[in-house]
Amino acid sequence: MDPILDEIDKALIRKQLSAAAASKLAAGHFSLIKNMKASKADGKRYSVETLQKLAEVLDLEFYFGPPRTSGPVEALIIGNEDFAPVPRLDARASAGPGSENGDVQVVEKLAFRRDWLTRMGVDPAKAVLVQVQGDSMTPGLHDGDLALIDQRRNTVRSGQVYALTDIDGSTRVKRVDVLPTGLILRSDAPSYPTEFRPCDDANRVNIIGQVVWSGHTW
Repeated sequence: MDPILDEIDKALIRKQLSAAAASKLAAGHFSLIKNMKASKADGKRYSVETLQKLAEVLDLEFYFGPPRTSGPVEALIIGNEDFAPVPRLDARASAGPGSENGDVQVVEKLAFRRDWLTRMGVDPAKAVLVQVQGDSMTPGLHDGDLALIDQRRNTVRSGQVYALTDIDGSTRVKRVDVLPTGLILRSDAPSYPTEFRPCDDANRVNIIGQVVWSGHTW
């Protein structure tokens, strides 16, 4: 089988997306991947532009394969299983108006199974844990939750939850939508208002990374 098409199929399973849904997100129509899998007399099934768009949708690097570790990560073997330590920062990401963090330090490291991180498409060298502050992202994120941030996923895909530094310098967690005129920052709790950042302000919003997992203490 074509190795690129094989990686697409693996990523579809990992992202729990159908080929039609991924095609729509990448190209605006439902038949992109179907057409790529169709036999071609000249052997050309896809273009560079097509692969770039699919890589973004499927959280793949453009070399087109499972995300590669970008730096050395300490190995932990626990019960014959391979774990990777992910740093927890002494920073709070506000799910409300914003948290000021100043100089951020690593306070501890939490071990995650390396094969689980790989399935999630997360490079442990580019992942951090931060504590959520506030209740504006309930019921998904609660006050005090730990959120795993994938810092490589810093290109906004509308509807996803991101840790970000807002225009006032505060660190926040919000669901973000992209518009031609700017960014919309949304809370999941309906009592909190939607916020709009027009283009000039949107360029000053720094996307730290996407929230890919959270842990809740009861």
